[in-house]
Amino acid sequence: MHLKLKVVFLFCVLSIGNVVSYAQVCSGSLGDAVVNITFGTGVGIGSPLSTNTTTYTFANADCPIDGSYTIINNTINCFGGTWHSLVEDHTPNDVNGYMMLVNASLTPRDFYVDTVIGLCANTTYEFSAWIVNVLKNTSCLPNPARPKLVFNIETVTGSVLGTFTTGDILQNASPQWQQYGLFFTTPNNTNNIVLRITNNGPGGCGNDIALDDITFKPCGPKVTTSVLNTNQTNIVVCVGITSLVTLSAVVSSGYTNPTLQWQLSIDNGITWTSIAGATTTTFNFTNTVVGIYQYRLLVAEAGNIGNTNCRIASNVTTVTISDLPVVVVASNSPVCEGATLNLTASGATTYSWTGPNSFTSTQQNPSFKNTLLAAGVYTVKGFDAFNCSNTATVPVTILPKPTVTITPNKATICSADSVLLTASGGSTYLWTPSTGLTNSTNAVTYAKPIIATTFSVIVTDVNTCVDSASIKINVDQKPTAFAGDDVVLIKGQTAQLNGFVDVANVSFYWTPSDFLNSTTRLNPTTSAKNNIEYYLNAVSTAGCGVAVDTMLVKVFNDLYIPNAFTPNGDGKNDQWVITALAAYPLAKIIIFNRYGEVVFEAQSASQYWNGTYKGKPIPMGGYTYVIDLKNNAAVLRGVVFVVR
Repeated sequence: MHLKLKVVFLFCVLSIGNVVSYAQVCSGSLGDAVVNITFGTGVGIGSPLSTNTTTYTFANADCPIDGSYTIINNTINCFGGTWHSLVEDHTPNDVNGYMMLVNASLTPRDFYVDTVIGLCANTTYEFSAWIVNVLKNTSCLPNPARPKLVFNIETVTGSVLGTFTTGDILQNASPQWQQYGLFFTTPNNTNNIVLRITNNGPGGCGNDIALDDITFKPCGPKVTTSVLNTNQTNIVVCVGITSLVTLSAVVSSGYTNPTLQWQLSIDNGITWTSIAGATTTTFNFTNTVVGIYQYRLLVAEAGNIGNTNCRIASNVTTVTISDLPVVVVASNSPVCEGATLNLTASGATTYSWTGPNSFTSTQQNPSFKNTLLAAGVYTVKGFDAFNCSNTATVPVTILPKPTVTITPNKATICSADSVLLTASGGSTYLWTPSTGLTNSTNAVTYAKPIIATTFSVIVTDVNTCVDSASIKINVDQKPTAFAGDDVVLIKGQTAQLNGFVDVANVSFYWTPSDFLNSTTRLNPTTSAKNNIEYYLNAVSTAGCGVAVDTMLVKVFNDLYIPNAFTPNGDGKNDQWVITALAAYPLAKIIIFNRYGEVVFEAQSASQYWNGTYKGKPIPMGGYTYVIDLKNNAAVLRGVVFVVR
């Protein structure tokens, strides 16, 4: 009997990540898998295939030898590591899934033959299988044997309905699962076919594969679904939204008398349920309960819509009813005026705030320094990832801060005096710095700073709200006067007084005014004719007291130079003292012995000779002195006698 075959070859290469598809694939829509051979699941080596399925020998081993196979869920270091180690089979989400691991025979032959029953006559099917070359690209060099598979779809009487040859399946640096297949049309009155997979690759080192996920799916015209008047296949509506959602389908030509049926899945496509009465190209979505609803349209020739082996299915269009986000809102209210107001929200993805005093924000948790105008109700609208929204409100109370006053508001005191400070406006008080205060935690305290100091007070009211104020206290010091050292003067000469006062805001004057060229200068000159005491008077202009100091001007009629002294240690006349020489502060004294040696030298009138030389008493006798008075005065010479 001659069979009229309808076989279309469409070659398509799809690269998805590391997975490459080499198959004659359906250009329309596919139905659910009529056949899905995954070789099962289990632990360890699986059970052998029936002898009708393969001519290869079953090996109860992880690594089968030439001409044998095993059913296994992973491979580890086969043949000294020349094979890839496969950590799992190809089937997605197939825990402990098995695959067929084949070490090809040296001569070409069939290694997998199976009869598929229950197909629909005059129906196009897509066949595909996943293959991986388990040989590493560094093994069997330079000429590794490469698998070359032939897929034949035959009738049970041997007539070929479709053929596809993979060509050489190359080895890779890492294992690469590849999909191979074809599609074919069953003849009239033909419900069973034979799948034959032959390895035509050469024998030798290599030609080793793993096989998994053999599927047959009905193939028909292109069927697409979407939301009406859009290209959307995944939409979200918020619960409570009553707008109508209509799904629409487009079925291309191909069936003589197509029959339609909408189906629903609520478990992410695991199971599908036909919707009664939904048999047109449109469907009105009427669900109102939160959930994910997936829809597809089944298409088959009239009379075949109830047969899963004959019908095709569209893409999936998903309608999600999303619950409104549960927005939770809070604040740190009540909060004191001027403090930070913190608003918090949760339960949504994005947020929109509104509130008193024209407040707006898109932050999830806004915060800001508040004023009394910030009191009131704040509203946040929260949006989830699907733009569903809900609102929540939170009232905010702003507590007015206390008003602090300090009396006096400024002060200037004299050193050693104190001033009474009084704060008001709160319940508790804290003054800083505490140094100079009698009590730093009372509203009333005495302040006695020694220098100018700014005192601050922090006031807390019954609501724990705080405010602060400060006062600067200036301190005027009591004056100090220093009239300077005593002065020696030769009658007829003048001498300078050297007074000093140590603070500002002070006036000063000398008394008495006798012989002074000024009483209001700190360093006046005197031409006293006899001994006199002068007083330097310092008066605080801030009223902080008076200071007085005195000095003596001693007046000599002339420069008297003693001609002898007795350095015998009796405490009387033990040093050669020239008292009036103090009138010549720059005078230089040199004393020589009879040999011309310098036995004493002084650059100051206050240095006196004690009759020693190099730390030892000198002999009695006369010693020549030279006194240079400086300032263009005469040089004095004479003899002083040492008497013991």
